[in-house]
Amino acid sequence: MDVDQFRAFVAVVDHGTFDAAARALHVTPSAISQRIKSLETVAGTVLVQRTKPVRPTERGLAVLRQARQLLHVADETVQRLRAPETSATGRIRIPIVVNADSIATWFAGAVTAIGTAGEVELEVRRDDEHVTADLLRSGEVMAAVTTEPRPVQGCSVRRLGAMTYRAKAARSFVRRWFPDGADNAALAEAPVVQFDRKDRMQIGLAERLGVTRAMPQTFVPDSTQFVAAVRAGVGWGMVPDLQDPRDALVTLDPTWTAEVTLHWQVWRVASDALDAVTAAVVSAAAGIR
Repeated sequence: MDVDQFRAFVAVVDHGTFDAAARALHVTPSAISQRIKSLETVAGTVLVQRTKPVRPTERGLAVLRQARQLLHVADETVQRLRAPETSATGRIRIPIVVNADSIATWFAGAVTAIGTAGEVELEVRRDDEHVTADLLRSGEVMAAVTTEPRPVQGCSVRRLGAMTYRAKAARSFVRRWFPDGADNAALAEAPVVQFDRKDRMQIGLAERLGVTRAMPQTFVPDSTQFVAAVRAGVGWGMVPDLQDPRDALVTLDPTWTAEVTLHWQVWRVASDALDAVTAAVVSAAAGIR
């Protein structure tokens, strides 16, 4: 196995097609195909499914993380060896995954710090905080904001803090749906705003309170627009304190809360670039502790 084979493999997975990978690496599609075939020959197994988009096989996933780590170490080593006058022309690519509510609130500070430093090409992916660790296990990302406190194999983990969510609604919504106060009966009838079908925050609260019937739901898969829909009276929702710092919305019941503890998991490799990203994330997360 050699670096060019690994680089072709990662590029095909990231870009989805052999042609796109070829453009990214400035080579021909046939060169990409040959490198993938050579890698599969050495590995003794098929590593990618030739579909659109290209996807790694189960054994390909096992290789993917190691390939990313090898390439990261190689690229960072080259960066260190460059002459000072040329070192600023290249950046180390760091793919990470972060949950939507963090992106909409505290994580902006980390992006600013990393971006203005000019050393890292940051790729932020968005996914639910309960599944972000899966992308870390598969090797698709190098670090993750996750609710998983146990370190993924080959990673270190640290607690970032806890985001507090409260059941809230607009005043006009409360007057219409909770005129006598929020209780289980009224909650069963009132419309609710959901992030997406993986979002269990609102439904989980209703179930804990004994509400078993399906509530009218509106799905808004964007954190900022989710809160905007609640403010507009579309429905009630679990809103992070960070997105309603002045309590402009009405808290339905002070006991209807939830806390989501976030952790930062990152590859356990010697890397100045990863250390810089970690420092920026930890600093930005100080506001949620």
